[in-house]
Amino acid sequence: MEISDQLRCLYSATVEEQDGSFVVEVPEQEIQLGDLQQGETYRVAVLPSPATNESDDTDADPQPKQTLQTPPVEEGEQRTVEIEDLGDQGDGITRVERGFVVIVPDTEQGERVTVEVTSVNPNVAFAEVVERVSYYE
Repeated sequence: MEISDQLRCLYSATVEEQDGSFVVEVPEQEIQLGDLQQGETYRVAVLPSPATNESDDTDADPQPKQTLQTPPVEEGEQRTVEIEDLGDQGDGITRVERGFVVIVPDTEQGERVTVEVTSVNPNVAFAEVVERVSYYE
């Protein structure tokens, strides 16, 4: 699949019925990061999730299918990232694929660092700084 270099954000969402329409919600962080602007119009692509729980049952199931996605990082993995924000306790926050949050202590907003992932939970990962990187490298 070819992905346009105009891609603003990528996240997973569930289609939900709301007042006779079907809605896909945009996560608040996409607006906060400045990738999207409220009130603007964007093209939206809908792709099937590779992690959709598929069933062999042919019975009509009134329950929606659950999406089971694994975190996009693994323990021991190293990545070079930019610290986008600071959390309530002063730890650096960066986001990787699908907006997945990685918390990095001892960093400053705007800093570029190479980190090693030390712990991965379903919703968030934690990493430690391996190297502070210059923007000119």
